Amino acid sequence: MNKAKINKIIDMSVVDGPGNRTAIFFQGCNFNCFYCHNPETINHCINCLECIEKCPEKALDSVNNKVIWDSVKCVDCDKCIKTCKYDASPKIYNMTVEDVLKRIEYNRPFIKGITASGGECTLQSKFLVELFKETTKIGLTNFVDTNGGVDLLEEREIVEIADKFILDIKAMDRDEHFSITRKYNDVVIKNVKYLAGLGKLYEIRTVVIKGINNYETIDSITKLLQPYLENQDIKYKITRYRPFGVRQEFSNHEPPDDEEMEKLKAIAVNNGFKSIILV
Repeated sequence: MNKAKINKIIDMSVVDGPGNRTAIFFQGCNFNCFYCHNPETINHCINCLECIEKCPEKALDSVNNKVIWDSVKCVDCDKCIKTCKYDASPKIYNMTVEDVLKRIEYNRPFIKGITASGGECTLQSKFLVELFKETTKIGLTNFVDTNGGVDLLEEREIVEIADKFILDIKAMDRDEHFSITRKYNDVVIKNVKYLAGLGKLYEIRTVVIKGINNYETIDSITKLLQPYLENQDIKYKITRYRPFGVRQEFSNHEPPDDEEMEKLKAIAVNNGFKSIILV
């Protein structure tokens, strides 16, 4: 039976696509962004067992040298996550499609759809396809929030069944993208054009940090997508970096001020974007 590693489920979210949605955050990511606000979602637990003794509630134990998490005892103090040296978390749910559906059904009277996020949810695309087939049957819309690092031309089944995609573009400059994520952006750009061409790109997102090439990034991204705006409205969420939740060694970066954020918005407007959200 196909199972997914899921970090958490937010039953009702109004920031992960249109309307009220259940957001499912999958564990594991193929990028390693230095400003990641949830670095504990990047890797999978290697069962080093160091977190067990740090848990004040005794919600962690080991069986056959594997970490076992008791969600009932857990009070979400996150001392285990702060202890972990491997950008992972022992607080992971191994869930079947049926398990996730039960949670979604509980929320169904109050939600418009679901959004799969992460980590990087497309790394578990087979599970996503199975899940979306079931949620489509009960009248929910299916959105994918992705970093664009998995070649979606090779994952056509998930593209066909998903209603829309939300995609991060960290940078347009290839080397700058590598410095941020430890991966080049060739596949990301390929996916952006592919999804926009299908009319399935709901929203793009960019995190902006003081001292990084924000103006060129925003200008290049919006010019890339400008030809597609004639037939669809693509939202652009420009997110101000915040030093909360990031790894300590990267916490000395600063967010852009309000003036810079407005200038970035003006660039997007000038290049044809109408729906711009500054966060």
